[in-house]
Amino acid sequence: MKEVYIIGTGITKFGELWDKSFRDLAVDAGIQAIADSKVDVSEIDGVFGGTMSSGRFIGQEHAAALIADYAGITPKPAIRCEAACASGGVAFRAGYFAVASGAMDTAVVGGVEKMTDVFTEQAAVTLGGAGDQEWEVFNGATFPALYALIARRHMKEFGTTEEQLAQVAVKNHLNGSMNPIAQYQMPITIETVMNSSPVADPLKLFDCSPITDGAAAVVIASKEVAKEHCEKPIKVLASAQASDTLALHDRRKITTLDATRFAAKDAFKQADTTPSKIDIAEVHDCFTIAEICAIEDLGFFEKGKGGKATEDGLTALEGQLAVNTSGGLKACGHPVGATGIKQIVEAVKQLNQEAGKRNRKNVDLALTHNVGGTGATAVVHILGRGY
Repeated sequence: MKEVYIIGTGITKFGELWDKSFRDLAVDAGIQAIADSKVDVSEIDGVFGGTMSSGRFIGQEHAAALIADYAGITPKPAIRCEAACASGGVAFRAGYFAVASGAMDTAVVGGVEKMTDVFTEQAAVTLGGAGDQEWEVFNGATFPALYALIARRHMKEFGTTEEQLAQVAVKNHLNGSMNPIAQYQMPITIETVMNSSPVADPLKLFDCSPITDGAAAVVIASKEVAKEHCEKPIKVLASAQASDTLALHDRRKITTLDATRFAAKDAFKQADTTPSKIDIAEVHDCFTIAEICAIEDLGFFEKGKGGKATEDGLTALEGQLAVNTSGGLKACGHPVGATGIKQIVEAVKQLNQEAGKRNRKNVDLALTHNVGGTGATAVVHILGRGY
């Protein structure tokens, strides 16, 4: 396997982008990434694009060909990757293997979603497709409801409190307030979260990530190409993926995402490192309870202690482990197909100390964690600096 490096990044604003189309967003992020990489478009060997449901959201299938067309990358191959909310992470992993295998020297990997062109009810039905359509969606189990079940069980087993859930949102909104592309750029208080409208008990409005438009992209390359074009390359030290049952009711234990556990174990082995060595982690906080489960299942904190760790400030920007410095899905936004690539972009910015006010000091290793559904797919990447 060849070494693989990230040599360029691009990202759009996240939010309700009424004046931007799906193709506008995808091409904007891709052009930024290519320009940042200093690679000529003619040197790009292929495109990998993550999008969950462009067909349902905007009526456009064959999305990878669309992106290649409008980015001027034809006749090179373009491949769409889908794994629900983990589509971006899976796309990055596909591009990684293309370069690592030697099949390509340079590739653009992107993620995009345009979610706000439909009514909220339609978006909810579309997102429901990430779960078990027959057993969960048919019986009215929305994703807030499923994660509420996880939260209630976590609270019963470990004593996690609603205030600790709220603290996840408070931390991520503070980080998001320092991120110029974030959907929500305002700090909030625990009282704001606790007094927000109930969605699925115990989850409230401010425990939930929003519906978002946005795109992100990176250029990845072999070591030979990277050395020609990039002075501050970021090395992909590990790429791991695992699966679990699609339906929550079939899980071994609903407070533990086994796919995350297995992917993390594989990633740390590949990178020859341990959770204690990671400086920043972008984890999949589609709901506040999801972040608490993630930091436990990734091995950063003992099972059941994630809520207390958050309450004690251990996951704050300058805490023991900086979690979701971008603002996470909660504050930065969650354009589902783009989220996994946004996490990679944030990790690169932190490693290169290019994240402005939200820079974590002395970042040597970064981890990203992207989840599809309630954990049927989990993708973990570990990144480091230099050759």
